[in-house]
Amino acid sequence: MNETHFLNRRSKLLDSMEEGVAIITSAPTKTRSNDTEYPYRQNSDFYYLCGFNEDNSILVLIKTHEFTKTILFVEAHNEIHALWNGARLGVDGALKRFSVDEVHESAEYAGMIKELLREHINLYIDLYNASPRLIEAKTAAEALQSMRGVKRHIRSIRDVTHLIRTLRLIKSELEIAHIRKALTITAEAHHIAMQKCRVGMKEYQLQAAMSYVFLNSGAMSEAYGAIVAGGNNANTLHYVDNRDELREGDLVLIDAACEWELYASDITRTFPINGKFSEAQKEVYEKVLDVQLRVIDAIKPNVKRDWLQSYSEELLCDALIELGILVGERNALIEAKEHKKYAPHGIGHWMGLDVHDPCPYVDEAGESLAFEAGMVMTIEPGLYFRADDESVHERYRGIGIRIEDNILVTESGYENLSAMIAKRVEEIEAMCQL
Repeated sequence: MNETHFLNRRSKLLDSMEEGVAIITSAPTKTRSNDTEYPYRQNSDFYYLCGFNEDNSILVLIKTHEFTKTILFVEAHNEIHALWNGARLGVDGALKRFSVDEVHESAEYAGMIKELLREHINLYIDLYNASPRLIEAKTAAEALQSMRGVKRHIRSIRDVTHLIRTLRLIKSELEIAHIRKALTITAEAHHIAMQKCRVGMKEYQLQAAMSYVFLNSGAMSEAYGAIVAGGNNANTLHYVDNRDELREGDLVLIDAACEWELYASDITRTFPINGKFSEAQKEVYEKVLDVQLRVIDAIKPNVKRDWLQSYSEELLCDALIELGILVGERNALIEAKEHKKYAPHGIGHWMGLDVHDPCPYVDEAGESLAFEAGMVMTIEPGLYFRADDESVHERYRGIGIRIEDNILVTESGYENLSAMIAKRVEEIEAMCQL
């Protein structure tokens, strides 16, 4: 993305602010063990606004009735750091790269923040972030209250993340292109897993085959911790051990995907380890698939997400009745939440810079948001029947199935961005035989 893209985002954020100062900080580095660190992953809100991938950076946006100003604080270039960890952009490099009004060294922030807040009445920060930089800002605001000669003080501390994440709801064409790229790689990885899967393999061996595709294709990382769950392990929704053996006659549920330029994909496929669905597996699988296809087909602008969730629960409850797992009238069963035992999670979530994009689901009045063109959401119905659940017919015990795709809302309806990934029974069985 070029700088114009980020400049436009900052301009939109300033437009959505009242007069005041917004401070957005980069993500800190995180220690893995002793003196080793996890691979660095930038704060998505910070990256959204400036596309800068270095730690210990601060973005400050100032808005008055007369002008706006953008200031970026960055770590100074340091030869020792460059030797051990790579060169930083530094002040001069940042001035050349970013369309901001000022660039300063991060070390200057503490000495400047009081003056930057002077005569302002609103401070926009992440209210739930304990960053030392934000604590310094609040301390400076407090000091200004008792300082002579200051006519106006910070009277309101507001949540900047809500403003940013509202902007993040609608993806640009370039953002969608990044998601498409991530999905192209993820599609190859899922197909490789289907082709390589054999009875007796370990779950982690399938994960390794997919990880190779991600890294070999240039994706820097998985978008989240991969789930490779054989047999009854699929009935643990966030199973991440991935250590068990894949057994004859079982299914394997794989929820794994990569990110591209920090934009996520999020895909789940469930397929038979031996390449052929049993009758019981096929019966449940096609119920889940039918629900997914019908829910996806209902997506279009002005449809509300809450309605989509309710619709999906009705369809899943109907499926459970048809399978003989639930008995009774659908609405009464839903009212009693009987279906939740077997279909416990929601139908999907926003997706973008975060695999679970923390964008709002309701408007300012607390009403469910209606879909608009440019929104991207996962659709992932599932049915889960634990091996030890004697309330389920024996033929279904140990079956856990989830099918997940990534859906773009368009002006006229939707586009399934992951439609290239094998999903129908005959497609999966054919892929497994390659």
